[in-house]
Amino acid sequence: MSTLIGITTTVPSEVIYAAGLTPVDLNNRFITSDRPEHYLETAERAGFPRNICGWIKGIYAVALESADIKSVIAVTQGDCSNTHALMEVLQYHGIDIIPFAFPYDRDYDLLRMQIEKLMERLGADWEGTLKAHQAMRRPRALLAELDEMTWRSGRVSGLDNHRWLVESSDFGGDIGGYTERLEKFLDEKRRAPERRPRVRLGFIGIPPIFTDFYEYLESLGAGVVFNEIQRQFSMPCSTGSSGPSTEAEMVEQYRRYTYPYDIFLRLEDIMREIAGRGVHGVIHYTQSFCFRQIQDLLIRRKVEAPLLTLEGDRPGPLDARTKIRLETFVEMLRR
Repeated sequence: MSTLIGITTTVPSEVIYAAGLTPVDLNNRFITSDRPEHYLETAERAGFPRNICGWIKGIYAVALESADIKSVIAVTQGDCSNTHALMEVLQYHGIDIIPFAFPYDRDYDLLRMQIEKLMERLGADWEGTLKAHQAMRRPRALLAELDEMTWRSGRVSGLDNHRWLVESSDFGGDIGGYTERLEKFLDEKRRAPERRPRVRLGFIGIPPIFTDFYEYLESLGAGVVFNEIQRQFSMPCSTGSSGPSTEAEMVEQYRRYTYPYDIFLRLEDIMREIAGRGVHGVIHYTQSFCFRQIQDLLIRRKVEAPLLTLEGDRPGPLDARTKIRLETFVEMLRR
């Protein structure tokens, strides 16, 4: 087995590190490359339909073209429904597929069983896994500070908030290195002047595929003070723990992680955070051809704040129509 192992979304990476392996979030490798459009074209030339999520196509091409990745952990429950077919295609091409499932009802015993099955498959144990969990406490506590500096003082921009939180899905493959970089970044930001945007926005839904989303909002005098799913990648529920890590603590952490479960758990988190952060308006991002678009119906009924729904398809800058919609929304909130 290669020392690198791909993941299709956030999984208990403590197990991967405990097994002496390095997790690589394939989404991050796709979107941060200097040629993300190339990966979509590769997937479409291979026969992927035009009306399939861009993230799925990107993951497919990245996995095939990454010679250093021979195995992929694919989330079969709690993520994109297209992952099942993606697993089959990747397996056909010789990639070792390791399934992982978040139980829909957040059942503690089933989730623990899934974590232990992953341990068995990768050759890890609870001792090593809890050691990795303990090592992750420091960066996760720093991320909680970074997130607070975003909404409370504005010293951290919505874009920097997004970037650091997204990378916490795999800690860049190096927990120590990530922590060192984050500590240096925060040390600089603690001394920066406060910078409160006039229009405070919440961003909910999966991370945007647009490449200039946050920069454009800032050019309008608005700032994102809440990145919902990105924040969940950092496991905000895990901060504040003291003493040695325990098995129950880690399982409960992944039970409280909202992304893989039903929309109602997410809505509790969303409504609590937009109220506490003084959010003026909410942007709900949906990916083209994603089943989560249906959840916009419930989000509109439950979120008690002005809400704009945006749809994205392929990586690239914002199109003119989306820019106009954002400008109109920000201007409405400003008034």
